[in-house]
Amino acid sequence: MTEIERIREQLKRLRLHTMAAIFEDEANKASRSQMSYTAFLARLVDEEMVSKTDRSINARIAKARFPAIKTLEAFDFSFQPSLPATRIKELAELGFIDCAYNILFVGPAGTGKSHLSIALGLKACAQRKRVLFTSAMGLLDQLVAAVVSHTLGKTLEILGRLDLLIIDELGYMPIDTQRGNLFFQLVSRRYEKGSIILTTKNPLTAGERCSAMMSSPRLSWIGCSTTATSSPPAGQAIASRISWPGLKKEIEQMARLC
Repeated sequence: MTEIERIREQLKRLRLHTMAAIFEDEANKASRSQMSYTAFLARLVDEEMVSKTDRSINARIAKARFPAIKTLEAFDFSFQPSLPATRIKELAELGFIDCAYNILFVGPAGTGKSHLSIALGLKACAQRKRVLFTSAMGLLDQLVAAVVSHTLGKTLEILGRLDLLIIDELGYMPIDTQRGNLFFQLVSRRYEKGSIILTTKNPLTAGERCSAMMSSPRLSWIGCSTTATSSPPAGQAIASRISWPGLKKEIEQMARLC
């Protein structure tokens, strides 16, 4: 075994795979340019760090279980004139996660709710946040299964540790009492610990939604409406404090209307 082969093998055993792949070429470049030993080592370490960061982000994206990769840069805000681009870009700075605030995207099917929620989730993964994307019914079925298997506490604990939980399509199917109660247990467990992004096609008007969002400081939500292109630009971003009864009433209305 040559010295180069020995070094490459040792780097791999240390899990420094990028350094193992590039060190020979980098050594030749360093020799030609008379680079210092310190600069040569720094170059190898920098490349390894970049690679490990990329792998870490990709691993978080895989764990998040996004149904597709949708970026904020690819979102067509001209398709949604009712949605303030500056507000969404502000949310993309992820301050809402630091404050453990929640986001509610409301609008008909095909208006970009899931796209925006995935895009914000990807931004969170890039900042090494723990993220999970799930359909509302899939999540509720998971909680019901946890009740049956006597693992609800453990399941809620795992979901409670996430920095961002994205729940898609709430209200597309009726929600029974058991699933409704489990949902509120989950939200309660995450109170002031992590953020939720919730998407729904709830057809209530902005005025009706605001009337359901009472003044209790129990939960902090940021609401954004998306409309079809043929609809008037009535969906201005709103920020409200939502009480438990107000939110529960709203979700019950969603279930009845779907």
